[in-house]
Amino acid sequence: MKRVTNKRGLLNNKMLLNKKGLLLLAGLLLAAFIFVSLAGEPAEPAEPAEPAFDTRGLELAQCAPNREAQLIKHTGYTTCYNSKWLIPNWVAYDLTPRELVVATSRPNRQFEPDPLVRGRSARHSDYTKSGYSRGHMAPAADMRWSERAMNESFYLSNICPQRASLNGGVWKRIEERCRALAEESTVYICCGPIVQSGYKKIGKNRVAVPSGFFKVLCMKRKGKWQAIGFIVPNADNKRWGSMFNYAYSVDEVEARTGHNFFYNLPDAVERKIEASFSTKNWQ
Repeated sequence: MKRVTNKRGLLNNKMLLNKKGLLLLAGLLLAAFIFVSLAGEPAEPAEPAEPAFDTRGLELAQCAPNREAQLIKHTGYTTCYNSKWLIPNWVAYDLTPRELVVATSRPNRQFEPDPLVRGRSARHSDYTKSGYSRGHMAPAADMRWSERAMNESFYLSNICPQRASLNGGVWKRIEERCRALAEESTVYICCGPIVQSGYKKIGKNRVAVPSGFFKVLCMKRKGKWQAIGFIVPNADNKRWGSMFNYAYSVDEVEARTGHNFFYNLPDAVERKIEASFSTKNWQ
């Protein structure tokens, strides 16, 4: 028999198939849109892990060139002593969670010459009635874990003439923040005076009076190495404000002081963390 073709029926079937195809395509597009909306933007590739390295001596600095500099290692800190100024160029130490314990108190004999200093030294009397406090660089409060470390923190090789309002003001708050950070992990610290030409002198031995002070911190926090610096004037100020008003990058502190900080870091890490900082990472 001859097969009869219904043209209208074929046309209807084709239209039905086209409609089903369009509905299927629309459904797939809608599903894809919902998936992308829920997933958000594609995740950025993870940063490469920072290399492991030996952190011993990480807190140390290379002293500015053409300075009187004697490196003296004590139990809790290292001082780079300047026998011309009779104060340190810098003092460096690390502060660990274990060293936050209070195992001793302040010694009876305080502010004596460092027996390891070669040449001239300041004396306790140089500060008396000078208008300046005997300001610790490595704080005595950071050395309470050891009687010997505490006693050595009172050597005059760790002391600078410091205005009382600074010593008990923003400088103290920076020290307290260091101790709070050390509850998390080790903080590597280097601090010292900024001495300008034509500097003032006090006492019989003519101890140099700094125009300001610096402090730089480095630690591994939240899985990443970070660093920050501070520069504060050696001035009387009743309204210091936030310690972060005096925050700088470590590169900026190096430019002001001439010292090279955290030089024992791998070069790539040092360049990265010294170039910039975020105060949010240190609060």
